[in-house]
Amino acid sequence: MNYELRYKGAAPVSVCLAGAGGFGRSFLVQSRSIPLIAVRIVVERDASIAVATLKAVGLEESEIALCASPAEAAAAWERGNMVVVDDMAHVAALPYQVLVEATGHPEAGARHAHMAVSAGRHVALVSKEVDSVIGPGLSAMAQSNGCVATPVDGDQPSLLISLITWARVLGLEIIGAGKSSEYDFVYDPDAKELTCNGRVISLPGMAELMSGPDVTLLDRVARRAQVASMINQRAVPDLCELSVVANATGLQPDRADFHSPIARIQEVPSLFRPAEEGGLFANGGVLDVFHCLRLPTELSLAGGVFITVRCNDAETWKMLGEKGHTLAPDGRTAMIATPRHLLGVEAATTILDAAILNETNGGVKPAHHVDLVACATADLPAGTVLSMGGHHHTIDNVAARILPARRLDEDAPAPFYLAANRRLRQAVRAGANITMQDLEIPEEDELLGLRRWQDGHFFGLSDAPARNEGLEVHQQREEKVR
Repeated sequence: MNYELRYKGAAPVSVCLAGAGGFGRSFLVQSRSIPLIAVRIVVERDASIAVATLKAVGLEESEIALCASPAEAAAAWERGNMVVVDDMAHVAALPYQVLVEATGHPEAGARHAHMAVSAGRHVALVSKEVDSVIGPGLSAMAQSNGCVATPVDGDQPSLLISLITWARVLGLEIIGAGKSSEYDFVYDPDAKELTCNGRVISLPGMAELMSGPDVTLLDRVARRAQVASMINQRAVPDLCELSVVANATGLQPDRADFHSPIARIQEVPSLFRPAEEGGLFANGGVLDVFHCLRLPTELSLAGGVFITVRCNDAETWKMLGEKGHTLAPDGRTAMIATPRHLLGVEAATTILDAAILNETNGGVKPAHHVDLVACATADLPAGTVLSMGGHHHTIDNVAARILPARRLDEDAPAPFYLAANRRLRQAVRAGANITMQDLEIPEEDELLGLRRWQDGHFFGLSDAPARNEGLEVHQQREEKVR
């Protein structure tokens, strides 16, 4: 694809950025080198953080207008200033074209995205926490309002959706798909140490598990998991991102919490295939994640994405293997990867696709196949607040699983990021899913109202009064924004 031709003759796209953290900052930096992108608004709960970030990326103080009302924001827009606010409502009526929602906060992100879509603005949804709860509904709302709500290039969901749909167009038979986890497992055989995300661990037992014919690949993978058991091998962000891919493509995991093997890159085409072929998938599953195990001198997949495909013609794939493509030793399956994950540096393609072409990087037709749900890993007493925190937005003593989507009745497992920051009204035992009836959530909660709208759209209206009330609350809010 020639991207210069794809956007030829287009006018610059005006952007509102919500969230000036890591992704947002990388996007701001790169946008200053992109003629077709004009970031005009930054929304940040602490507006001083946004101002500091804008100065750090090269804006002069005279170019920035810190605004505390819609009137101030409108005046600053007309002057050509960079508009900075701490409340999306102050800029809801401004004529920007695309909202880049990068706060990572489930409720704030949902509010921002809903306001934008209701006003006919496109949404590039960086906040996968929001996408995992109401992404299909937002996409459906956007389509009905003449705009798009889309995952964003630079993060794994969009990149994997692109790779999967590319392979489908080419007629490749996909038998596995996924991503490399956020941080490699880098093993130094001389020091007998494993480094992961800055943490260095003495692991002399890993040396004999790097390769060798002494055990089967599945046995070696199982032993690696045991040797490295002090490292968390089931990360909520990995499950969250692949739940977005599942809803966009219809592909689903083999197990609710993933296999998550610690694997060398060359082992992936042997692992991401059915069990009868020596692979991991017992139930015909497709989506999973692997932890990239490599030596310090070896290349990384850079948190990238991949598919494994059937090598239907031995002669063709023999030739491709000779050119360096990664094939299983038996030549039956191959790995095709996109070895990059550039965050905001490459987000512009999504923004341009949305604003110029009215195209999404997600599913063509919104669908709700799976939910990312919350599961207690320890006994949680009544009154516990499920506080979300840390860089990866996790909850202490709560894991995530991917389950088939369903309407959020009282006994339904609660979506992980709908449960975040809520108080438990009753105790939950270790190993049990946290259900909707376990949580204290006000009926007027906007994220819950949007999820109820989504449930009504995909599963039909329930007779439960709470369902109908939630839908009415959502519709009333929508009318106010319009």
